[in-house]
Amino acid sequence: MMEDLTGRIIRGIGGFYYVKTESGKEFSCKARGIFRKDGTKPMVGDFCRIAEVEESDPDPEALPVGNVLEILPRKNELLRPAVANVDQVFVVFALSDPEPNFSLIDTFLLRMELSDIPAVLICNKTDLDEDGQLENHIRVRFEKTEYPLYFVSVKELSAGEKTKDSQMILSLLHGKCTALAGPSGVGKSSLINLLQNKIKMETGSISKKTSRGKHTTRHSELIEVDEVTYVLDTPGFTALGSEDLKREQIREGFPEIRKWEDSCRFAGCSHISEPDCMVKEKLAEGLIGQERYDSYVRMYQLSKNR
Repeated sequence: MMEDLTGRIIRGIGGFYYVKTESGKEFSCKARGIFRKDGTKPMVGDFCRIAEVEESDPDPEALPVGNVLEILPRKNELLRPAVANVDQVFVVFALSDPEPNFSLIDTFLLRMELSDIPAVLICNKTDLDEDGQLENHIRVRFEKTEYPLYFVSVKELSAGEKTKDSQMILSLLHGKCTALAGPSGVGKSSLINLLQNKIKMETGSISKKTSRGKHTTRHSELIEVDEVTYVLDTPGFTALGSEDLKREQIREGFPEIRKWEDSCRFAGCSHISEPDCMVKEKLAEGLIGQERYDSYVRMYQLSKNR
């Protein structure tokens, strides 16, 4: 009888979970039926126990086969995209081509806050910003949020050019498991190709008809940069919304708003129409960004418990 092994799920496709064990050996696994009974579904990034399956006539060119026996306790998890045990998330978007969808970015940042996962904003395609106006708009929009914000050009990095921000990004990655998330076409796969040479991610162009990126990542995948550094490429999250969240979650998910709400006159203040609202005072003083506040109001009014 073969002994149980411990490993980590590096990708999941069509009901199969590909697990890399501590020895570096990779297995193609199915999940036991018990997971379906208790509502647990394995995620990319999960640490797990597996058992190797003895095959009577194994294919010498195929991966060895196993069964996932147990999902080990998770540090954290995200449902959209479905990944687990990440140290931080790089929210990647472009200055232009495609134009940044700030509502989508704010929704993703909110979900990171609710999951207690640090988020870093990575703005790509600075080579398309000739006069710096686009970059300045983004700096102003996010400057009161305290999220780290970096500007890069993957195109220029590919040509060998280095910037202070690009060097900082590399230092932020080291020793961590980082999920890269963002709309399609913003350069996530191209950035991953620059970070490592073990896996070549497919890259795509922008659709002229819709001005949106074409999907190139079809599944989440854990990629090893070095022995202690991993990146998770995730499919574009163009359909991500906040309508399923409760109003208290919306209030909790904007850190620059949450920072002041204990000083509001009323408990559970919506920060929209109540008197003596500290959040609205700080908005008027410029300590909360107007665009981020408008995004908060929109999400709050769309939340499910009106």
